[in-house]
Amino acid sequence: MKINGINRVGAANPYARQDAKFAELKGKREKQKDEVQISAEAQELLVAKGTDAELRSKKLQELQQSVRSGTYHVDAGKIAEKLWPYLK
Repeated sequence: MKINGINRVGAANPYARQDAKFAELKGKREKQKDEVQISAEAQELLVAKGTDAELRSKKLQELQQSVRSGTYHVDAGKIAEKLWPYLK
């Protein structure tokens, strides 16, 4: 019976080929870059949302100013209407 040694001549290392294949794929992946495209409808929504935020901040500033100056009036009837469902 013949037993070949561990370091046979011409023996192939399957892991070396696999590592080379992964290195090649990794190089291709690094070269690719992500791209994002926003549709015209989405851009319009972003602009509209921005104007809504501006209107809200303007209204908030007006409310803050009226509270600071003491001219803000709280309608007790509206508060009662909002609280009534929770008190039933």
